[in-house]
Amino acid sequence: MQTENNLRFKGIILLIFVNIIGSTTFPLTKDIVGSLSPSALIAARFVIAAAVFTLNLRNLNKLLLRDGTVLGLLLFFYLAIETIALKTIPANRAVFIASLNTLIVPLLEWLSGQRVLLRTFLAAGVAVIGIGVMFWEGGEVGIGDILMFVDAFVYAAYILFLERAAPRHPTLTLTSVQLLFIATVGVLWSNTQIFNQFEVIRQHWGAILYLGLLATAAVIWLQTMAQQWVSSDEAALLFTLEPLFATIFSFWLLGEHLGIRGLIGAILVLVALVLSQSSQKIEPEGKVEVQSG
Repeated sequence: MQTENNLRFKGIILLIFVNIIGSTTFPLTKDIVGSLSPSALIAARFVIAAAVFTLNLRNLNKLLLRDGTVLGLLLFFYLAIETIALKTIPANRAVFIASLNTLIVPLLEWLSGQRVLLRTFLAAGVAVIGIGVMFWEGGEVGIGDILMFVDAFVYAAYILFLERAAPRHPTLTLTSVQLLFIATVGVLWSNTQIFNQFEVIRQHWGAILYLGLLATAAVIWLQTMAQQWVSSDEAALLFTLEPLFATIFSFWLLGEHLGIRGLIGAILVLVALVLSQSSQKIEPEGKVEVQSG
C-alpha cells in the first residue's frame, strides 16, 4: 500500500512530465496557427483526444458530468485564448505570462478566505516588473499579451477546481468527460473550418496527432491523476518549470531568442514564482504572522 508521501512524490513526477510535454505545445501551436485557424486546431486535437478516451465514458452521474463540464469549459477557454494569442506574440513570451497562474492560485485562495503565502504580494510586484521588462522589449503591450494574462487567471481557476474534483471521481472517466465536452464545443466553434481546412490539417498531421494524443489526452489525464495527491499550490509551483522547458523548445523548434531585456524579465518572473512559495503565512484578515529565527 502506497503511503501519502509516496503518492505525493508520484504526483510531483507526473506534473513534471506534464510540464515537459505541455511546454512543447507553445512552439508547436505557434507554428501551426500561422496557416490553420485556432478553432480548427482546437477541434482537431480534441476530436483525436476524445476518440481515444470514449471507451471510458461509463458509470456517469450528475456530479461527474457537472465537474467534467466545468473543467472542460475552463480548459476550452484557456486553450482557445492561448491559441488566439499565439497568432500575435512569440511562444516564449506567451508561456512566461501564462506561468503567472503560479501567483494567481494562492491569491484566489486568499480571496476565498484561505491562508496564503506571506511573500505572495512581494512576488506579485517582482512579477509585474519582470513582465513590464519583457513588454518593453516588444515596444508596447499588445492584445496577445493581454489575452495571455487573462489566460493565466483561467488556468489558475482550472487548477483550483481540479484539486476539488479529482479525488471525487475515477480519473479516466473525469478526463473523458472533459475531452468530449471540449471536442464538441471545438467542432461547433470551428463550424465548417475543420473540413474546409482539411488540407492544412493533413500537412500538419504529425504535430496535430502529437497535440491530440500526448499534449491533450495524456496531459489532462496525468494532471487529473496527479492533483489527487498534490495540492493546488504545489501544482502551481511545479508549473514554473514550464517556461524553462518552453524556452528551450521555442529555440529548438522555432529559433526564437529572448533579447537581453526579455531574458532579464524572464528571470524576474521566475524569481517571483519562487518567492511566491514560502513557509510564512498570512491570515485572511490580513494579519501577518511573524516567525522568529
